[in-house]
Formats: sequence, structure tokens, C-alpha cells
Amino acid sequence: MDQQTKLALEPRLEAGKAMVIAGVSGRYAKATVGDIPKLWELFDSHIEDLKKRVGGVTYGVCYNASHDEFDYMAGVEVPAKNDVPSNFTSIEIPVRQYAVFPHYGPVQALAQTYERIMFEWLPTSGYKVAGADFERYSADFDGRKGTGSVEIWLPVEAKAG
Repeated sequence: MDQQTKLALEPRLEAGKAMVIAGVSGRYAKATVGDIPKLWELFDSHIEDLKKRVGGVTYGVCYNASHDEFDYMAGVEVPAKNDVPSNFTSIEIPVRQYAVFPHYGPVQALAQTYERIMFEWLPTSGYKVAGADFERYSADFDGRKGTGSVEIWLPVEAKAG
């Protein structure tokens, strides 16, 4: 946690590609975000059903935010929407410009990194949020061991005027 509050928030800007993410999802609020690891466990137990995957990266997509609630999907990239089995949901991520923030420390501290991005970086950045953000977990990521890397990809566009 200490690491989270002391390190500078210095994102890189990156052009994101269009993707289809397939996985399992749920609706969460601040009081229930602690249940997200259970969603990942459910996803991990069914990942083999996704025969067509692009790369070894996994994604945690945050979307449909309203009134302090949001949908969260644990998933992987698939080649196309018709590659998604019926027991999974999917979301299409359009081509966007992203501010990409590395996350340091345990995955349990992701909420602190998000808060710093939204309350420290975003207000003075000259950007506004432009769609669904996602966490990108490296192929070697292991939440239990705390190995691998996590990045937060925030879709941004310049504020008008």
C-alpha cells in the first residue's frame, strides 16, 4: 500500500486496438468489490471452454458504470464475437487512445491505484474518460503468488476547450 501512494502516476499513452473480450461478468459496488476474486475463480474454472484465444493475456473490464455500481468481466481476447460459447458473455472494445498505468504491489491494492488515477491524475491531466477501462494481466500473472504484471488501461480523450 505504501508503494501505491508514493510512486508517481506517469502513464504512457498508447493506441488501443479493437478487441472482443469473452468471459464471465457480474455487477459490483464499492461494498462488493471484494467479491471480484470469486469471479476470477469461476472464470479460471471454465477458461478451457474458450477454445479460440488470442495470446495468454487476461483482462478485467470495467463497464456500464452508474450510481457507484459497475459491471466487471474477467476474460480473455477472442478472435471474433462468434467465437464466444453460450455460457460466456462478451464485450467489444473499440479502437481508442489509452493512458496506461502500471500497477505495483499486490492485486488487492488495485482500488488504491484506481482512486489515485481518478482523483490525482485525471483532474489535472487535460483528459476525460472515454469508455470502458480494463486491467491487463500478463500471461505469467499469478494473483496468489503476486508475480507477473498488471496495467490499468484508461480510455481518454482531450477535454474540450
